[in-house]
Amino acid sequence: MLLQRVREARVEVAGENIGCIGQGLLVFVGVERGDEPDTARRLAERLVGYRVFADAEGKMNRDVRDVAGEVLAVSQFTLAADTRKGRRPGFSGAAEPELGLRLYQAFVEALRAHQVPVATGRFGADMQVHLVNDGPVTFLLEL
Repeated sequence: MLLQRVREARVEVAGENIGCIGQGLLVFVGVERGDEPDTARRLAERLVGYRVFADAEGKMNRDVRDVAGEVLAVSQFTLAADTRKGRRPGFSGAAEPELGLRLYQAFVEALRAHQVPVATGRFGADMQVHLVNDGPVTFLLEL
């Protein structure tokens, strides 16, 4: 999962705004073969507690809930690409679309269970993502 601390972000499909947030986290979610519902739950739990927002001293000690932030979750199977050799990515490690959708939805529901406002992209769609990265602050978050 790739996360970016943002001042605002939105996602469009065919020119229609389908999800937007103010301050919070833009999260690109890639599902790989072998991932399970528990993987989605644990990543959501880790994300909501991940301290990437500044406290009064300017240190990253606050999580998305501490700042009343939101999450924009966007599915992105290309995160599962194998880029180790050649000049073209391979996607054999990406989950099949049915599993990808199921685990993406499980991740979103797990975030909501933590009382975090969540907007989403549209799984499998051609999306345009607009954001104002705050910092910039970007992390690859893994289990």
